[in-house]
Amino acid sequence: NLTGWWENDLGSKMQVFNVDNDGTFSGEYHTAVSSAKKPIQPSPLIGSQHLDEDGQCTFGFTVNWKKFSDSTAVFVGECFKGDDGKEVLHTSWLLREKVDSEPDDWKATR
Repeated sequence: NLTGWWENDLGSKMQVFNVDNDGTFSGEYHTAVSSAKKPIQPSPLIGSQHLDEDGQCTFGFTVNWKKFSDSTAVFVGECFKGDDGKEVLHTSWLLREKVDSEPDDWKATR
């Protein structure tokens, strides 16, 4: 399962605390990149993984950057085992930033 520390190519890290029997998990995301003006802080995450016997689980989680930004991100992905036996996560993400008005909605999601 996803329990433990994970690090991406940009140096961001996440820690998944514990995966319940139903696949629900929580943790913290320590991003290494941000456009926010406030100092970066660890942010809470909550998610769910599809528990599978072959180790290639799919998962999704939400990160609330509330400690330093007015944005929220969602990630979806799958866990793979490489030829070297090392587990690697492949993810896609969307980041939603707060905008001041509905006409600015077009630029709020990356």
